[in-house]
Amino acid sequence: MENITPSISLQKRMDSAKESPLFYRVFALATAGLVLDASDIYLASATNTVITTTKFATISQSSEFLSAGFLGLFLGSILAGFLGDALGRNKIYAINLFVFGFFTFMAGFSPNIAILTYLRFGASLGLGAEIVTGFALINEFAPVLHRGRWAGGASAIGNLGAPLGLLLCTLLISQLGWRSVYFVIGSLALILWLVRLHNFPESPRWLLAKGRQQEAATLISSMEVNGAYSTEEHQQTGKIVVTSLKRGLFVGIVAAAVTTIAQYTFTSWVPTLLVKQGVNLSHSLWFSTVMMLGAPIGAVLGSLLVEQFGRKKTIVIGFLLTAVLGIVYAYQTSSGMAMFIGFLLTVCLYAMNASILSVYVPELFQTKFRFRGEGLAVGTGKMLTILMPFAVVWILTELSSTFIFYGMATITILGALIVGIFGPETKQHPVE
Repeated sequence: MENITPSISLQKRMDSAKESPLFYRVFALATAGLVLDASDIYLASATNTVITTTKFATISQSSEFLSAGFLGLFLGSILAGFLGDALGRNKIYAINLFVFGFFTFMAGFSPNIAILTYLRFGASLGLGAEIVTGFALINEFAPVLHRGRWAGGASAIGNLGAPLGLLLCTLLISQLGWRSVYFVIGSLALILWLVRLHNFPESPRWLLAKGRQQEAATLISSMEVNGAYSTEEHQQTGKIVVTSLKRGLFVGIVAAAVTTIAQYTFTSWVPTLLVKQGVNLSHSLWFSTVMMLGAPIGAVLGSLLVEQFGRKKTIVIGFLLTAVLGIVYAYQTSSGMAMFIGFLLTVCLYAMNASILSVYVPELFQTKFRFRGEGLAVGTGKMLTILMPFAVVWILTELSSTFIFYGMATITILGALIVGIFGPETKQHPVE
């Protein structure tokens, strides 16, 4: 007879528990943070365009501004990974949103580009931690049977912040200036931090990994109030996928880095690229807003595809399609077609974002080093994007914007090959 320890028994109960009020609370609070995360990307993008256009900063200084944000995201991701595994998910989750909200709000008072850059770095430290903790926590609380659906759904809802954030920038900047956006987003982050401060539980999986079975059992009982999925429904999740740390890091780092670089290169610079193509600043922001409507659509599409066809197939095909659309976008001469192809490219980029960052990467690691593994994978992608603004400036100065999209195509094809050859399929399997 199989010897089932109390810890394994609790884990099985948690894996099969149906969605409960506790889970919905975790999902809502985590997803709200992800909305702010997505909107912040376009706060930086819109600010970057405005501060260079109004001579608040030179194009070189604006590159430093963007790079400071990426450096903060990198360090925040790494710190969140190690602290989250060592001290608990809840502790780091209580800090990161306050850091982001406080520094973002203060950035609205920046007297010069240097202060704005430093404050952007501080805000991004908190934001980098938010990205790692948000998706990993949803992954750890969701029923295994529907884990991909919920993690992808969180990405889909979170990425509503993309068009909403850019729309907010478009409306506020034209009327009140770029500083107003920092005040609004900073205030919203601090309000959410207060709501979340005493309403977010510790992860039962982390408690079990630390041997704190009684605390985990209490939370798991709360997760079972709506019952459990039947054996027939749950039986396909019986095979446990155990990926070595080295393999998980290799595949996770490549996949996360490729999707992050491709996404941030396009979204951070698309308003500026449109201005260079002769579109005025106001129109470029509106065009960018329309393109960014593809973000939540892509995230929904990605979350559906990974559940239907599996993680690997969705990611490989998505990377290849991104490469093709990037090349096609580079050769558009009319603003209307550029907006249409840009919309399709955004759909692909965010389908990859949802499939990889919210679903696949957390599934590559066991609970005992999930935050560290995800933090290193996501953080490496952020580290590489630190250099991206300088590379883009050099390309725009010495070559042409076409080469930006050739670079995107090259790295996405490389990502497709790595995931296709070395990546495990983790669809609907417990990952411990």
